[in-house]
Amino acid sequence: MSRKLLGQTLVEKGLITEAQLAEAIAASRSNNVRLGDVLTNRGWATEPDIAQIVAAQLSLPYLDLREAKFHPDAVKLVPEQAARRLLAVPMRLDNGVLTVAVADPRNVVAHNELSFLTNSKINMVVMTQSDLQKAIERVYINREYSSEDEATGPVVRVVETIVQQAYEEQASDIHIEPWEDLTRLRYRIDGSLVEINQIDKALHPGIVSRIKIMADLDISERRLPQDGSIRYPVNGTALDLRVSTIPTISGEKVVVRLLNQGGTLDTVDELGMDERVAASYLSMLRHPHGMLLVCGPTGSGKSTTLYVALQILNRPDRNIITIEDPVEYRVEGVNQVQINTRAGVNFANILRSVVRQDPNIIMVGEIRDTDTADIAVRSALTGHLVLSTLHTNDAPGAITRLIDMGVEPYLVASSVIGVLAQRLVRKICDSCAEWYTAGPSHPDTIALGLAPGEYRLRRGRGCTRCHNTGYRGRTGIFELMNITEDLRDLVVKHSPTNIIRRQAVSEGMMSLAEDGVRKVLEGTTTVSEVLRVTLLNQGGGK
Repeated sequence: MSRKLLGQTLVEKGLITEAQLAEAIAASRSNNVRLGDVLTNRGWATEPDIAQIVAAQLSLPYLDLREAKFHPDAVKLVPEQAARRLLAVPMRLDNGVLTVAVADPRNVVAHNELSFLTNSKINMVVMTQSDLQKAIERVYINREYSSEDEATGPVVRVVETIVQQAYEEQASDIHIEPWEDLTRLRYRIDGSLVEINQIDKALHPGIVSRIKIMADLDISERRLPQDGSIRYPVNGTALDLRVSTIPTISGEKVVVRLLNQGGTLDTVDELGMDERVAASYLSMLRHPHGMLLVCGPTGSGKSTTLYVALQILNRPDRNIITIEDPVEYRVEGVNQVQINTRAGVNFANILRSVVRQDPNIIMVGEIRDTDTADIAVRSALTGHLVLSTLHTNDAPGAITRLIDMGVEPYLVASSVIGVLAQRLVRKICDSCAEWYTAGPSHPDTIALGLAPGEYRLRRGRGCTRCHNTGYRGRTGIFELMNITEDLRDLVVKHSPTNIIRRQAVSEGMMSLAEDGVRKVLEGTTTVSEVLRVTLLNQGGGK
């Protein structure tokens, strides 16, 4: 097909303009690049558009990868290196006639080489270059054939096993890490990484390619980080998998985050809240307007706490809108908006639109900047209940953070009704738990700052069920600051965090460390866990 014929057909179909065609032809000639490549690179036409026109002009079939079947008896006739070099994938062999998917059916040299290589007559079908690159990975690396008697390829089975096992172990993340002689598989379980297995390094490229294909990533790009997502069915549950790849000196490392793990919790009791804290938190949720903040570092369970609040607040007579990055759980009856920074959809500009949607309750996944903070505060002052998160270490610090972001102290004092700070601690594994006595001189008694005496504490020995960690599952520790009139006066005066904390404690606020000590004495967690997530061992406890 001539360059002119392809271009004229695209114009006639209304896919490009005459001006675009003229510019593309000039660029094609000056850079010695195919016209189709120029058009796709500039976004004026798509690969399928061009491939379908090429196929039609040569009276050849056009095939989408999703409809393609590759038979092993045909695949074995063409080595992988030849398939990559010629950009051609064999599909089936019928009575000495080999059907091959190609991107450029006009390449006579490739046609003749395939015929000589396979000693077969060649029939061609047209596919896009992107689909062919994916097909090569699927056929030669993952061994995904489509003949009826073909077993699933080993790489496919490995990936399925990895995801299935991670789901069953309630892992939050999968780490697939290449080293010099092996690939290490680790799961993040209850916040800690646990080595699960070591995989033959020869399988690593195929595993990475398989995950990239599932996440619709560029399998040919191995030098740059990539991000994608997968909707993956496991045991009747649709998991949302977030995929991140990054190049290392030993190959590409892949991290897969598992979302929608069993849905959300339904009550504050399931979060691990003390009865007094839970009652106060529920009281705040009954406010018709104002701002309720949840704070803590990344991975402290803030999103889960907000989702529990949504479950409690969700009623048919309320309009609830969330702005999230990402949407971790889907909640029926709640309007959820996904942030897309590449498309210019960020928290601030979406929040401006949300307040015009007649909401009763707004959940902002995170307050990251001054614009979002200002709009959220003003929304709370104009009749909306606003739920959001901040990255601060404790509850009083959230007040200072908002003011440092540029919100006037009097607006903060008028809008914020409460701040909940939290951490996650691992729970002792019930399968291997044992009790022990800690006397007055025991390190655990001293570390907790307990009064002299003997205490019955609990710990896990380690077993197969908990991967020998001694822990299974997690729970929260909390401090809830109710914004009283006295605290509002301090906020308006722009009082420092330590003064606000002192006032909150005098009014009965239980600190994170105190809640942690309570859970140790109950036998829920260990001293080392509480020390790990609080400042108790640094003088920041009771």
